[in-house]
Formats: sequence, structure tokens, C-alpha cells
Amino acid sequence: MKHFKALAAGTLMAIAAPAVAQQQLSVATGGTGGVYYPMGGGLAEVINNHVEGYAATAEVTGASVENMGLIATGDADLALALADTVLQAYSGTGRFEGQQLPMIRGLASMYANMVQIVTLEGSGITSLDDLVGMRVSVGAPGSGTEVNAQEILNANGITYDDIDEQRLNFNETADALANGDIDAGFWSVGAPTSSILNLATTQNIHVIELTDAQIEAAQGVSDVFARTTLAEGIYEGVPATTVIGVPNVLAVSSEMSDDLAYAITRAMFENIAELQAVHPAANQTTVEFTLDATPVPLHPGAIRYYEEIGAEIPDSLRP
Repeated sequence: MKHFKALAAGTLMAIAAPAVAQQQLSVATGGTGGVYYPMGGGLAEVINNHVEGYAATAEVTGASVENMGLIATGDADLALALADTVLQAYSGTGRFEGQQLPMIRGLASMYANMVQIVTLEGSGITSLDDLVGMRVSVGAPGSGTEVNAQEILNANGITYDDIDEQRLNFNETADALANGDIDAGFWSVGAPTSSILNLATTQNIHVIELTDAQIEAAQGVSDVFARTTLAEGIYEGVPATTVIGVPNVLAVSSEMSDDLAYAITRAMFENIAELQAVHPAANQTTVEFTLDATPVPLHPGAIRYYEEIGAEIPDSLRP
């Protein structure tokens, strides 16, 4: 009888034992009007569904520059950021002059941004040079959009002294254009993006095309810039337009455990259809794109996954 009671007590204790708490992960994204936030939310869901013991949440942030700081301080576990910003943070150049963040590592490159310079039809602005003297949104403070905008403008002889720069996020930029509060705005984001799509439903928009010389000048200041084409009709009434493309990197800290980095990388690529269902930009999320476009060393946990599936890792991507 005593044996029965002990067994029963043990059974009751097992039933009453609390579930093991999941470790929380933070995914730093950007504003809600861009692609980072839905992509980060989709990645969080993949982690929640396929990485045992972890629960992830997408966080709204000021995007690329801020996100690198969040990784460095440990206030975010994963972050999306433009490749040039990631490279500047890792190497201590550009916006990170004097504050190098050598712990930055890549898990993957997700998709390519397009630097979209948008104005309204009838504004008189048809070229990059026409921005001189105009009210121009260069992106939110601490965003990769501002980094890209400043690089492209400066490479082509235009500084903030030549424009009335406004630091607005994507939704604010679209609203300011619609209301006549600014003349043009920069978006460095995957296409299509909701804020421009919404603007194009109420306004006739124009996307400024860059010349060969302007693209070559920009490539002279940033190795990650590439010529790309905004497809015809991706926004209502906008023809095929030559713009600059910039890869986006999923970054983590070298302090992340190898096992966790491996588990996240594996879960993402083995369940990529779930991410593609959230946003079509994830159609670009491939191992090949990662190995071609990532500008900093990969985390050893990610390398373990890539080697496991037979990928050849360039020496430049090894820590």
C-alpha cells in the first residue's frame, strides 16, 4: 500500500511539474511600412514552429544602423540590415568610424533591396540632379535607407547642404509626399513595399531612374551596390526603371551558440516556403544568394549547416 501511495505521489508530482520555459529571442527589423517587419515576423514564426526551446518576436526598430548596435549590446539576438551597413559595422568604417563591432556575423543574406527614389508626376523632378534645392526624405534616423541615400547623393556631387533633408520613415515619407510636405523620398527596401503601393493608389508616382554614370559613381563608394531593374508595373503606372540594388543580411553576434545558429539557419532554409508565404522577397532567400552576397564572415553554426548540405564556403566568409 505504501508503495502504491509513493507511486501515486510521484505520478502527481510529474503531472504538476511546470513546463520548461522557452528562451526568448528578439528579431530586430525596421518600421511597419517596409519589408523587414513582415520578414522578421515570418522568421520569428519559423523559429517558434521549428526550433525547440525558443520563442521569437519581431521588434519594430529604426532599421539597419540601429540594429547593428542592438546586436552588439545583446538587446537583439537576430537583426536584418543592409549589407553596406553590416560591412561598415564589422569593419568600423562609414557610420561606424571609431566604433567597430567585430562581433557581427551573418547567418544568411535574405533578399536585395532596391533604392527607390520616388516623387509625384508633375513635380518637375525627373533625375537625381533635380533633387538639388528640394525637400527630400532620406530615410529614418539610424536606417540603412539614409546610409544608402547619403552614399548615392555624395558620390554624385550632392550633399545635405544642397537639399532640405528630412529624416522620415517609410510611412511618414509616403504621407509627406501625398500631402505636398516634401518633394521626393528615398526608400531602400524590397519591392514592392506597402507604403509605396498605398501611395500609388491615390497619386501618380514617378521613380527616378539612375544613369550609367550615376550608378558607376555610387559603386565607387560601396562595393555592395549593384545595378538592378524595378520591374514594369510593380507599382501602378511605373515603367521598368534602372535602380541600385543592395543585399539584406540576417545578422547575429559571434556570441550566439553554434548550436542555436545552426538550428535557426536549418529551420529557415528547410521551411523557406513558410517565409515566402509571408512576403515574396523571401523567394530570393537561397544558399547561393547567401554565399554570393554576404559581406562579413558567417557564424560557425551557419557554416555547419551549409557544409552539411554540400555548399562550398568561400574563405572570405569564414571567421
